[in-house]
Amino acid sequence: MKKAFTLIELLVVIAIIAILAAILFPVFAQAKAAAKKTASLSNQKQISLGITMYGADADDMYPRNDDCVAGSSLNPALNSMPFNLTGVGCSQAPFYYRTNHFSWQKWIMPYVKNIQLFKNPTRDMNANTPSCAAGSYNACGQITGHYMFNTTLSGQLNTWGDINRNGAFRNSWLGGSMTALPNPSATAALIDDGNYQIGVIPIGYGVNSGSTNSVTIFPPAAREYWAYEMLPQTAAYPGNLTTGVDEARTAFGGVMMGFADGSAKFYQVNKFLANCPTAAQYNVAATPAFGYNRNPGTLRGFTGGTVGMSTDPNLTIQFPMWGLGQ
Repeated sequence: MKKAFTLIELLVVIAIIAILAAILFPVFAQAKAAAKKTASLSNQKQISLGITMYGADADDMYPRNDDCVAGSSLNPALNSMPFNLTGVGCSQAPFYYRTNHFSWQKWIMPYVKNIQLFKNPTRDMNANTPSCAAGSYNACGQITGHYMFNTTLSGQLNTWGDINRNGAFRNSWLGGSMTALPNPSATAALIDDGNYQIGVIPIGYGVNSGSTNSVTIFPPAAREYWAYEMLPQTAAYPGNLTTGVDEARTAFGGVMMGFADGSAKFYQVNKFLANCPTAAQYNVAATPAFGYNRNPGTLRGFTGGTVGMSTDPNLTIQFPMWGLGQ
């Protein structure tokens, strides 16, 4: 006579398997998340090193360019589009061949060579808006909602098609030189942000920038700005971190950053905000003139690549994460 398991024994075995699965699945999920976090930090480190190598070949200057190059789209699917120096692709949207701060990744591609390094593994590069007005990988080959380069360190050019336009030359208050940084190991060159409206840390205009051809730009360092970028939409500032953070904007509940010395670190949101001066300390208004929305329930935080601060900031305060102080 063949022996077999009884129904009760089978149910007990199934119950044990179910209990083990309930215990192990969260562990697997945590391990997967930890692996993605490590990969994201590695990406930022590689990008930061690419920027540093660029500087070594460019007299210690950060990359800054505004050009239009055929077949240069970050999205290979767009490289078959016609090349028109004075029309769509260069001077008119979608700007898939434009090589400026909105596609800053092109500046360092010779050193990085891998487009996937610019992607946070927790987010879909193709998930952003289909409109090139807000930046889109599908429509115009721009990478938004992943790693933002701090172009307040490098400066920006907006010269394509009109070298005399207002703000054509946007010069960093530090002059664009890597050696001008007082503390490279503490200065953020890259910040991870899931805001699909932008792909760079916005530049801040002071009151004296005006509407001239050549202007000075500053970092949008005020804590109020970033609190509205990273805390839940219903949170009023001063933010209460007990309500959590905006998981869509902050991977793993914090901020992954690449620093000017080529290192990369993860900061919890409260630590990140503590390294930002308050608007009062920075001598700027809590609500900038443009490029920013404080209204809960809407697309809030940074809405564009520029922030009008209406005053010149206080550059003597010691907040090295933003290149401020000595």
